[in-house]
Amino acid sequence: MRFQFGDCVLDLDTRELSRGGKPVHIEPKAFRLLELLLADRPKALSKDELQDQLWPKTFVSERSLARLVEVVRDCTGDSAKEPRYIRTVHGFGYAFSGEVRPVSMKLLRPPPLGFHCRISWGDREVALSEGENILGRDPDTVVWIDLNSVSRRHARIVVRGETATIEDLGSRNGTYVQGERVEAPRALANGDTIKIGAAKLVFRCFRGLGSTESEVSSEIR
Repeated sequence: MRFQFGDCVLDLDTRELSRGGKPVHIEPKAFRLLELLLADRPKALSKDELQDQLWPKTFVSERSLARLVEVVRDCTGDSAKEPRYIRTVHGFGYAFSGEVRPVSMKLLRPPPLGFHCRISWGDREVALSEGENILGRDPDTVVWIDLNSVSRRHARIVVRGETATIEDLGSRNGTYVQGERVEAPRALANGDTIKIGAAKLVFRCFRGLGSTESEVSSEIR
């Protein structure tokens, strides 16, 4: 999904920000802050709410959040004195106040050569679509995991062509692949084990259909 505000476009699928048609480098936590404020616009989010989402179970000073706001403003061409997008609610927190409109996405390409991915755990199996696949406790997610240890929107797997990457979405208990915590988007390989809260999943990728289907043996990148 893409959102446009002013001359900026935020692409939640590719985790990219562009301004004036040119890509803008933005650090992951600043991107996440912008995503949170956009999702709840025009509602003001408290500093405590934002800190819990950005630094779960970690104590940080208010200055850390203020610095991220400065980064977002710098990346979007906003100003603290004359804010167009990020409004400071003094003594409380921040809100997104700009006009936002969704941008139509190009039609997703079909997976090449019958390439497709699945997530399995226990006796359950879910096929992943080209594009974004959210994993979490929210019943509207693609991979619904009804466990209290799982956040509503815990993580996401993005499938692009023959590449699949996983990213944690600021979850309470973290996302792990092969026992390693996911701190940034990470490529998945066939057979990778994924831990989402208390749930242990397995990522699989295949080529072909039906009886001719075969697993991809090497890591997809």
